[in-house]
Amino acid sequence: MTRVANELADLYKDYYATDRDALKRSLSARDTVRHIRSLSHEPLGRMLDVGAGNGSVLLEVDQAGIASELYAIEISVSGMDRISGLGLSTLKEVHQFDGYQIPYPDRFFDTAICIHVLEHVEHERLLLRELGRVAKTVFVEVPIEGGFRGQVDLRFGHINYYTPMTFLNLLNTSGLTTVRHGIFTSSIAYEQYCSGRVRGWMKNFVRRGALHAFPRIAPELMTYLLAARCVSNS
Repeated sequence: MTRVANELADLYKDYYATDRDALKRSLSARDTVRHIRSLSHEPLGRMLDVGAGNGSVLLEVDQAGIASELYAIEISVSGMDRISGLGLSTLKEVHQFDGYQIPYPDRFFDTAICIHVLEHVEHERLLLRELGRVAKTVFVEVPIEGGFRGQVDLRFGHINYYTPMTFLNLLNTSGLTTVRHGIFTSSIAYEQYCSGRVRGWMKNFVRRGALHAFPRIAPELMTYLLAARCVSNS
């Protein structure tokens, strides 16, 4: 089995050692949980967060009370330390993994989530098939970028970029069936954190308006988020 490249492992080793961007991740996590709930109101049951980072999404899920048990796997030791220090009432285990092999048996989880991870992964289908192996339901979220612009922002370690069509094709050719998906904007709070109060409000207003008026064209012109709820074919 292919392992995560050494340069990526080194990049993320101490990535979460400080509180750098902690608020940004928290705001993003709140958005993510809203997106998950918009795609399904069913309880998440025993849930695995794959590539859990510093645990921001786990914290939001725990506080919302929508999962009975939480598990996390992460390539970064500093991320694991952050997760363990959150004191989550429903957290059962935190493990390090190699970026591809998930150390749990088939169908052990009701739900697996993989949030803003695939755009960083060298071999996405290997990881997606593992998600479908260990969980009955899979939620995935990625940024939608590129499109007509023909470019992608590499500052954040994104080595893959997606349009709605290419991402849904990736899911449906990786042992998963997409049940429902949605294209979302980030919240005003997130945009204002990144761009300032006025500019952030304006960016959010433009993105929302364009998506409402031109739902097919807007994601080709501006960055959005695509979240998908899938079921495993295995």
